[in-house]
Amino acid sequence: QVQLVESGGGLVQAGASLRLSCAASGRTFSTYTMGTFTMGWFRQAPGKEREFVATISRNGGGTYYADSVKGRFTISRENAKNTLYLQMTSLKPEDTAVYYCAADHNSAAAMISLTEVDYWGQGTQVTVSS
Repeated sequence: QVQLVESGGGLVQAGASLRLSCAASGRTFSTYTMGTFTMGWFRQAPGKEREFVATISRNGGGTYYADSVKGRFTISRENAKNTLYLQMTSLKPEDTAVYYCAADHNSAAAMISLTEVDYWGQGTQVTVSS
């Protein structure tokens, strides 16, 4: 129905930047455009619960961030390319986690809670060394 494939993760030093991408595809996207999905990023560090990172509205006009990444991360989307991005700057060791792309087709509200997610990607590892 919906496939979300993340890319762009890797091992970097503290202070570096990375850009994650999430490519969306599937039968649902032949029926509904990406512009009908609220999109977002979550992350899960070892031994911790999955947590919200950032979300973006259907048309890209609204964004919301976790306090821990505000001012350092920027979420964006290109609906024509069915792609979501997360530009990460000034990375810190505590940003180390598996980053997951997420999509919500049922609500136009900000996707902050895990329970609001309809579709998940498989995740991409980001490791920040000190």
